[in-house]
This record gives sequence, structure tokens and C-alpha cells, in this order.
Amino acid sequence: MAKRFAAFIILPTVLIFITGCPPVKPEPVKSPKVEPPKVETPKIEPPKVEPPKVETGAAVSFHDKCADILASFVSDRGMVDYKTLKRKRQKLKQLLKEFAKLDPNEYNSWPREDKIAFWINAYNIQMLKIIVDNYPIKSTRIRRVFWPPTSIRHIRGIWNKYKFLVMDEEFTLAEIEQRFFRKEFGEPRVFFAISQASRSGPPLRNEPYYGRKLYEQLDEQAKKFLASPIAFRIDRKKQIVYLSAMLQSTWYGKEFVRKYGTDKKFKDQQPATRAVLNFITNYISENDISFLEVENYSVKYMTYDWRLNEQ
Repeated sequence: MAKRFAAFIILPTVLIFITGCPPVKPEPVKSPKVEPPKVETPKIEPPKVEPPKVETGAAVSFHDKCADILASFVSDRGMVDYKTLKRKRQKLKQLLKEFAKLDPNEYNSWPREDKIAFWINAYNIQMLKIIVDNYPIKSTRIRRVFWPPTSIRHIRGIWNKYKFLVMDEEFTLAEIEQRFFRKEFGEPRVFFAISQASRSGPPLRNEPYYGRKLYEQLDEQAKKFLASPIAFRIDRKKQIVYLSAMLQSTWYGKEFVRKYGTDKKFKDQQPATRAVLNFITNYISENDISFLEVENYSVKYMTYDWRLNEQ
């Protein structure tokens, strides 16, 4: 039997026993790795800032095409020199050709305000063309029983029969009004900008509409129209508020509900009338506003004068 030997070696801090057997190294004890919890920093996206819509030079240039005719034949009061314009009607034809051949891609690149201005201008120029083509207005004895000789109601189909091209697509005045002014744009002040070619309608502006100042122009139109007794007046003695027939719910009145409808004021009135009265308070005197808001009164719509807005 082999002799065994043993020795003790004393180190400062550890006692090691040495035998003849190979030393056994203890397995190191691995401390479990404790990873700190992952905290995901929420991603905060910067708010999307819409670049300001700048009216394109092409849009301005196109609107300018209407400037000469409007400045030359429409007075500051919105009356039209149809007699002279009839002699110059070739200018109207050429201008309407510009609307017909406009590239839809160019139109689609314009800001919303320029698109509204475009359709107002198109509507007004076409209305001038229709009147000029029927000037002087011819009437029959039977129809004169209902309307005076110069009434535009003698022009049959003025809104839904006369067709013209815009961007190579066929339209009538009624189709433009329904598709763009009533549905797509939803801006009721437009109805103070489009020509009715009649004395009771809003005055025709003697400059084109432009996107860059559209809302300013529409406000001016509304204010000018409502300042006239043919559009709005109050009879305080009889407690009656008179409004333009254009503001009836069967005409344009309903178009004000979406933007100016209210349940807080004018509760005695129908929804369309409430919306119209609410709209009007933006353009009339404080004294008139106070009357509309707190007094008891009835609303009546004035008889519309369809006689031509002839200078």
C-alpha cells in the first residue's frame, strides 16, 4: 500500500489540505444575471404641421383672365352694361374657352380656396353669357301677367338648359350649384357671390374672386347685401323681421344649417331660419343683433324682384 502523506499549508486566510489525490477544484457558483427591466421609451412623433397653402401663380393667372370683362362691364353697384357687352360677346366666348380647356391636373393642384373662386367665376361668366345671348329679353303677353318685361324668368331654362364646358366636362348652372356649392365646398357665403342677374340678388362683383382673399371678398359680399333693405330690414313697430326670399329654406336657407345652426337662440323659429338669423348677426349692427336675439317678432320673406340687373 502506497504510503500516504499529508501536509498542512496554512495560508493567511485559507487552510488547504493537500493529499496525494489530485486536487478537486470546486465548481464556481455563478450568480444569476439579473437584467434590469427594459423600459421602452414611448415614441413621441412631432405634430404634423401642414404647410401654409400658398396660392399658385397658375391659379392667380387664371382668375385674372376674368378681370377685364368684369371691370369693363360691371359697375360698382353690381349693375351690368349688357347692351355694350353684347357687342363684345366674342370676349365672353373666348373666356369660356379658357374654362373649357383648363387641365384638370392643374386645377387639382390648387388650394381649396382657389377652387371655390374658380367655380364662382365660372358661374358668373356663364350667367353673363346666357343673358347676353337673350338680350334684349323677349317676353310673351301671357308670361308678362306673372313677370315684368325685363324679368329673367322669361329666359326659359336659364339654370338647367344652357350648357357649357369646364375642363372638357359639360355643366349647367344648376349642376355647378348643386355639385360644388351645396355639396363639395359647404360654404354658404358663396350664395352672396354668384350672380342671380336680377335686382333682388346680391350685387355682382366687378372683379374676379381669388383664393388668397376669398373669405374677405365673401364677407364683403354678405355685408353689402345684408345692408340693403332688399335683403334685411326690421319693422320695430309691427315686430316683423323681413328677409330676402333667397334665405328661405326652400331656396338657400338650409345651406346655412350645417355651419350656423343653433339651438340656443331664436328658438321660436324653424332650424333653417335659426341658422340664417345666427349667420346675419355677424354682419349687422349691435342694435339689430339685440332685437333679433331678445325681442318677440315674426319673420317674413320679401317678394323677389326678377327684373334684370341692367345698368
